[in-house]
Amino acid sequence: MPVISVESLRKTFGDVVAIDDVTFAVDEGEIFGILGPNGAGKTTTVECIAGACIPDAGQVSVLGVNPARQRRFVQDRVGYQLQSTALPPALRVGEALELFATFYESAADTSELLELVGLTAQRRRPFGKLSGGQQQRLSIALALVGNPRVAVLDELTTGLDPQGRRDVWRLIEQISATGITIILVTHFLEEAERLCDRIAIIDRGRSRFIGSPNELIESTRTVSHSAQRLEDAYLSLLDSDAADHLTGA
Repeated sequence: MPVISVESLRKTFGDVVAIDDVTFAVDEGEIFGILGPNGAGKTTTVECIAGACIPDAGQVSVLGVNPARQRRFVQDRVGYQLQSTALPPALRVGEALELFATFYESAADTSELLELVGLTAQRRRPFGKLSGGQQQRLSIALALVGNPRVAVLDELTTGLDPQGRRDVWRLIEQISATGITIILVTHFLEEAERLCDRIAIIDRGRSRFIGSPNELIESTRTVSHSAQRLEDAYLSLLDSDAADHLTGA
């Protein structure tokens, strides 16, 4: 049984269709990427997985349960890093971790977690004094403090410089090596190509591709011989979908 299963998911907000038909499954221990243009429905999809959003139609299963019906069960086992982590500027790194640890019955050792994310030296530093990369590392630590089986990381490296982005990538690889299943929401194609075992591409609220980055590259190479990188393959797929949408295909 997959760790996460999403079938024919649909979610609307008034007249706006955020997700129209999204389907994929995530296996235990893999890094699964969710890609797509801004407004494609990526964040709404992972909010349904986390139990923070109730779909209008379709099925979601996380560790064998419906996250909307058993939110506490899912919250204890799924760590969720938001697109932006807003903490009081004066709150110290160690204090933030210790506070979040009180939310769980079996929290991680905060000292070990600080060492894992490379923030031991910043334990007493206020959140407002951290660099962007350090803030992202803290947000990852907060997502892991409950000893989750699954970690959802939503646009983790947005706003970071290239060095900071690569530092976070190495951290994600370390976390994955511990056996945690990771869902990585991103619009950085280089990030997905380096980290993800498989990816789902969502466009206009619908699943457009499920498979490995190499499988996407191979599938688009038959259409465009220039598709040698994931970015080329991704854009080729979206361009073909856009053409189909305009012609009504």
